[in-house]
Amino acid sequence: MATNPSTSRGTWNTKLGFILAAAGSAVGLGNIWRFPTETASNGGAAFLIVYLVCVLLIGLPVMIAELSIGRSSKKNPVGAFRALSNNKFFPLVGVWGVLCGVMILSFYTIIAGWTFSHVFVEIFTFAGMDGAASILADFGNGYVNAIFALLFMALTIGIIRGGVSDGIEKATKLMMPLLILILVVMTLFVVFQPGAAEGLRVYLMPDFSMVTPNLVLAALGQAFFSLSLGMGALITYGSYLSKKENIVEAAGYVTLADVGIAFLAGLLIMPTIFLAQAQGVEIYDADGSFLAGPALIFQILPELFAQIGGVLGLIVGVSFFFLLSLAALTSTISLLEVPTAYVIDEHGVKRKKAALYVGLFVLTLSMIISFNTALIDTIDFIFSVIGLPLGGLLICIFIGYFWKTQSAVEEMKNGFKDIKNSRLISLWSIFIKYICPIIIAIILIRTIFS
Repeated sequence: MATNPSTSRGTWNTKLGFILAAAGSAVGLGNIWRFPTETASNGGAAFLIVYLVCVLLIGLPVMIAELSIGRSSKKNPVGAFRALSNNKFFPLVGVWGVLCGVMILSFYTIIAGWTFSHVFVEIFTFAGMDGAASILADFGNGYVNAIFALLFMALTIGIIRGGVSDGIEKATKLMMPLLILILVVMTLFVVFQPGAAEGLRVYLMPDFSMVTPNLVLAALGQAFFSLSLGMGALITYGSYLSKKENIVEAAGYVTLADVGIAFLAGLLIMPTIFLAQAQGVEIYDADGSFLAGPALIFQILPELFAQIGGVLGLIVGVSFFFLLSLAALTSTISLLEVPTAYVIDEHGVKRKKAALYVGLFVLTLSMIISFNTALIDTIDFIFSVIGLPLGGLLICIFIGYFWKTQSAVEEMKNGFKDIKNSRLISLWSIFIKYICPIIIAIILIRTIFS
């Protein structure tokens, strides 16, 4: 359905606004609680090098592809595939991307709520209100889960209702610099603490003896997930991009921002883990691996903040969980924008209503999951671990063999007039048609069978 002025989709006001929004979509909790420990467990800087290569050779080409599809069509993922090809299968790929976004958001909102609730856990603990703190820290309490998921969704809906430039762009222009500032300040504080040097050594010293095919596949998987590829978020964000902007350059900046923040998060998390060990906190699980994910964030680090104690412990704890909340919010914004754009484009609903209706639907799912958090692992596996690589694989196939790389290059000429004379674009075409699909398929098969 064609849109009218009342359902106008909007555009980015500035290149910086787009870069910060797209980087915010990519920068999420995984950058902070998964990437550092995965790096430290897989050869330190050796993993970092392999990861960086994978980002440049696989992640960046797929990102350029998604942005090209979005800007050329000026549509959401479903409308984009329908507009660029007569093939009836690929709009279903768009539907899959929208569905993945909805389902990931349904549980991600709960996890985001946990990060926000722990801001208050730190405050209540400092105030001696241990009973209130323990209630908020209980992830098995469905009512607490539901309340904080509701608060986080309300904030996300409010930003999306504001539109592309006045909502998403303004919010990310504020949040991303603030996120980076907090990350830098906390890192500078932690790295000079006793025991932190060992964390830096584990994180930054390369052990190339650990570089195996499995490590390479792990780095590929991390690169793919960390850039928010395969679910249509970048197709949607690309659809708001001006024809004057250089897609290749913009994708490069977004990739650089994501990698930089992930690396910086490692400089904070790994020294913090070993600082916790120096304070007597257990940092390894039963098989000798680093505790990671929720166990790291919601068990080890709060113990450390308690050990620091006093006003300093409060400031560090509150700052850390506020940092996590910002990272989560920049991701929930993009997750909600994908289905909202679908409703606006395909059904002609005004943005404010579309954001509210979609947000309430996702919130209903979140309420169900709040009282049965065991569902999170299943939904995550289907729609994130499997769904995102599958979406990325099909996007590569679409550009390589249906819309054709030549059409994508023609779109990229807007903002990059000399692109056809660039060796980079010839390599991009080869990677999108052959190398990226093969490698993503390997990741997908390995993930399913492991």
